[in-house]
Amino acid sequence: MTKKQMLKKRCSNTILTRHLLSVACVIIAILTTSCGNDDNDAPTVITHNPAAYIKDDGKLAMLHAMRDVDGTGRLYEIDYTADYRLDDVLKAGYTQTNQLFSYIAYLLYDSIPKSQAKVSLGTGCSAFAAPERQSGNFMMGRNYDYRHSTADGKSYKSIAAILVHTAPAGGKRSISMVDGMNLGYGKGFYTDGTTDLSLLMGLPYAALDGINEDGFAIGVLSLNENQTNQQTGKPRIGTTTAIRMLLDKASTVNEAIQLLGSYDMDMRGSGRGNYHYFMADATGDYAIVEYTRSKGETTPRVMEVLKGNDTLRCVTNFYVSPTMVGTTDGWGSKHGKVRYDTLRNTLRANNYVLKAADAMPLLQAVSQPPTEELTSQTQWSALYDLSEKTLRLSILREYGKTFNFKIK
Repeated sequence: MTKKQMLKKRCSNTILTRHLLSVACVIIAILTTSCGNDDNDAPTVITHNPAAYIKDDGKLAMLHAMRDVDGTGRLYEIDYTADYRLDDVLKAGYTQTNQLFSYIAYLLYDSIPKSQAKVSLGTGCSAFAAPERQSGNFMMGRNYDYRHSTADGKSYKSIAAILVHTAPAGGKRSISMVDGMNLGYGKGFYTDGTTDLSLLMGLPYAALDGINEDGFAIGVLSLNENQTNQQTGKPRIGTTTAIRMLLDKASTVNEAIQLLGSYDMDMRGSGRGNYHYFMADATGDYAIVEYTRSKGETTPRVMEVLKGNDTLRCVTNFYVSPTMVGTTDGWGSKHGKVRYDTLRNTLRANNYVLKAADAMPLLQAVSQPPTEELTSQTQWSALYDLSEKTLRLSILREYGKTFNFKIK
């Protein structure tokens, strides 16, 4: 081969090599664009936030598979696949919130933090139950209202709402809603690069409302009253552990009432006040469960069940039980009274039956902007279809945009 031919071949090979490199660079660029996460992009499914106390590959995979539902860091969804050991939690009987979550860390973490978990609970809220006029399906609607103040009290923190799917072995599948700020998780926490995700292991025990596969649904609402402390010698249970137990074990309102009655409720250390529960099921049953005071007592210790009357299809933030008339949040209290009147009057005007198209607007009508009141600021509005076992959700009063979920 002549020198000229050799030179020509070398040039040809160089051009081919450059061409292949160019193609490779294009492919790499495409892959990088498809899989990467530019700093200016919305948060994605993949996260590299630390989970310092979790070493198990399965738990880490679960935590790292959380989804940012609308790409703004305000609403997340997670399939909680780990064993959250409800029977052990029930047996231990921890009721004070921080003690409960320290015990959960002992059970579910792979190494134990030196400092105690700091978990809070606060909930204002409104709720109702009614049949749907056309389909006959039973619905439960619930607003979760709570304003998380900044340290100076002049503004409020933006929360991350978290929808949790659970499917415990031997228990009922469910979906439930958690206020991430109660665990210290605010808007965009999941992909900020620094926030530790370990406390997400406690999500099943932070539920504030939810529905299970049999169509039983429950929500918790606050009251300004001394905190319940029953002392009859039964096993003890706390506010949110009770919600988890009922979602896992109860098919109906009656079953839920029986389960609650088999425990001593202890709401001490759960937020700033007391709570009552609103529940409904796929048979059309509904109830308000309150813990009230006996005459002369200052601590609520009596479990009362109020049901079987259309006037009990709605509840806000004062006691419905006649035994609490004259107390701070007894009947006649103004705490949630305007919202209650709106719910009750709307239901009564419609003979306690609603069209599906009117259910979310009713929640909108009783929603609240942030004010100086702690039980203001509607964080989410949840409309549960108890017959279909689904959830239609709106966050932060953005009623033009809803999210739909179902039990897996």
